Amino acid sequence: MRVQPLPPAQATDLDTLTPLCAMVNKVYAQAEAGLWQDGAARTTVDELSALTRAGELVVATLDSEVVACLRLQHLTEDVSSFSLLATAPEHQGKGIATALIDHAEAQAEAAGRHHMRLELLVPQTWTHPAKEALAHWYTRTGYHLTHTTRFDEDYPHLAPLLATPCDYRIYHKRLL
Repeated sequence: MRVQPLPPAQATDLDTLTPLCAMVNKVYAQAEAGLWQDGAARTTVDELSALTRAGELVVATLDSEVVACLRLQHLTEDVSSFSLLATAPEHQGKGIATALIDHAEAQAEAAGRHHMRLELLVPQTWTHPAKEALAHWYTRTGYHLTHTTRFDEDYPHLAPLLATPCDYRIYHKRLL
């Protein structure tokens, strides 16, 4: 397995981005079932292209096939963030997501960032089993819940797509 940023030259490579987009949307449709209205997509080819051009899209490949990804952003001089973590269903449980996060944390450290941040979307009025499992997994890997914020306040343009009121939990991990 190889983990690396998708080269900016591939920002127009539809043979890579189209199946990657389909995989991400499939994974999120399953992992966030009940949170979004039917037909809401997590990402688009255009968004993945922009992330690739910006050098923010990190991918894991097996035998030259992209099987997982995440977005790595440097938010401030002290904080980086990862999001858009997705692994193809047939490759889940193999440590690929962990390898992506390890790569993101190493890149953040190399850039002098002291903290890694992630956001976890959760329903306000009920417990989502997949989200609770993710929360436990992130905690086991050293992330700590710092606060919870209403999703509609920070992402008002996305709120109409929700099927249920949601919050997002902010987790941080100290790196350096």
